[in-house]
Amino acid sequence: MKRVLLTGISGTGKSTAIAELAARGYKAVDADSDAFSEWVEYINDPSDAGEIGSPVEPDRDWVWREDRLRQLLATEDAEVLFVSGCAPNMGEFLPQFDHVVLLSAPADVIAERLRTRTNNAYGKHPDEAARVLDQLKTVEPLLRRAAGHEIVTTGGLDDIVATLIRLTESQK
Repeated sequence: MKRVLLTGISGTGKSTAIAELAARGYKAVDADSDAFSEWVEYINDPSDAGEIGSPVEPDRDWVWREDRLRQLLATEDAEVLFVSGCAPNMGEFLPQFDHVVLLSAPADVIAERLRTRTNNAYGKHPDEAARVLDQLKTVEPLLRRAAGHEIVTTGGLDDIVATLIRLTESQK
């Protein structure tokens, strides 16, 4: 089974892309959901930017449930598994993916998507939107180094999904 991680900061289109892949019949999981992520007390010094950036809240962060991610990645029930998400603890899972794809977009596009999104309230508060836009400078470069591929998501959803599917077919 091929495993593909779609990552990127908020507003780059991870949830939209993963929903479209699922609608097309692929095994596609949003790891940023309650089923795979949880709020935890921030165990490091919150002033330390760490690997993926500052916590979402001063003393808490939204992290992947490691046991559930391990189980998901160990299950061999599909030809391809697409997982979307971005979390401070995702680094330990990167070696388990055949492809890590960074979804990116310009700041103005991200700001507009956050402002108008209907599937997720995160990013609508001005402090949250400012944090996301700061992550373009602090977190996105780290994600870019970890990714083997990048898709700028200003094009149409069909083109983005077609690129992701081609990626899984290119090394059969």
